[in-house]
Amino acid sequence: MALKKKPVTGMKDILPGEMELRDYLMDIIKETYSSYGFTPIATPAVEHIENLSSKQGGDNEKLIFKILKRGEKLKLDTAESDMDISDSGLRYDLTLPLSRYYANNQANLPLPFKAVQIGSVWRAERPQKGRFRQFTQCDIDIIGDGSYLAEVELILATTTALSRACPGHRFTVRINDRAILRAMVEFAGFEEGRSDEVFIILDKMDKIGLEGVKSELEGAGFDPSSVEKYLALFGNLVEDDISLRELGEKLGAVSKPEAIDNIASIMELINSCKNADYDVVFDPTLVRGMGYYTGTIFEVSMEGFAGSVAGGGRYDKMIGRFTGKDTPACGFSIGFERIIGILTDSDFKPEAENTKKAYLYEKGMDIERMALILKKAQEDRLSGNKVLVSVMNKNKKFQKEQLIAQNYELFEEFYIKEWNKD
Repeated sequence: MALKKKPVTGMKDILPGEMELRDYLMDIIKETYSSYGFTPIATPAVEHIENLSSKQGGDNEKLIFKILKRGEKLKLDTAESDMDISDSGLRYDLTLPLSRYYANNQANLPLPFKAVQIGSVWRAERPQKGRFRQFTQCDIDIIGDGSYLAEVELILATTTALSRACPGHRFTVRINDRAILRAMVEFAGFEEGRSDEVFIILDKMDKIGLEGVKSELEGAGFDPSSVEKYLALFGNLVEDDISLRELGEKLGAVSKPEAIDNIASIMELINSCKNADYDVVFDPTLVRGMGYYTGTIFEVSMEGFAGSVAGGGRYDKMIGRFTGKDTPACGFSIGFERIIGILTDSDFKPEAENTKKAYLYEKGMDIERMALILKKAQEDRLSGNKVLVSVMNKNKKFQKEQLIAQNYELFEEFYIKEWNKD
């Protein structure tokens, strides 16, 4: 049987040009997050299946790449469920592994703990443009700080990284709070226990509009009067702190004043401290699908791109699932692949810090002359240049075109007859 040369569906090979762009973006992210005091950590790609299936990851738990038990532990003939044949899986995000990591290592970590984690995650979903089954996430998290200053630090760090990585691309930070979402559902009089159904439909607002949300809520069997009361809350809202306060007044007894005050304070601090041109707005339709969010949630949308390019929120209950004691935690994740897509679509080319040179030598060069070529290349490298030494192809023009596409600027050619070893 012939081997397959294409990668597995939903995964991709990365060519040199894109790899250079990825390294450029990675360097910016790491440098920016380091300047904000975040400490790099790493967690395994494989997690316990019990952790991955703990009803914290929302729909992502349906997309786990599960790993079969090995050897004598794998008993297919008596298995009754997936849990009988699988004991681990590939991580679908970096937040759950971080929570386990902190629970296991907290005695050796400072409090608050500011972590940056960059790595691959896997989800068995339908591939499409900008969405793969294996992709990179770039997370920053603050553990142990229950104040809104954690959200402010996360937003400032992330927006600084995005503004550096995508110059000329305007973006908007959208903020909401799960407590406000729940208060709006309670105010409308929806039946208890069905708030998640409401959130799932509300999350489609940007795609189907207010009337579409109304139709789906009524189609799901919700009381029409509750639907009307609920949607009336969105009618005249403007995305600013004034509308945020007005919403609080409308909600009356079920209002969550602390959540409203927190968002207003976050918006005020960000607007007074931000070092890039972007908007910070209150978005009452923002939901975010992960089951572990407990409070503030936020996303970044960028002009010319459908969907978010970064997202996160507060998850104060997750670490407690491991330790038995709740610990404040909040995080923000950049959609690395989406930013790469935006930069690629705009033909962005990072400025080279060093000159890239190519030494092309004729095939059959003797060892003495090769030694001189390699020595010259070594000297060039010590001067700060990036130097490729390669045999000259028959189609030299095509070879150079390929190298130019990889940002090589200067070429030196060495021929057997013309080379003077003296």
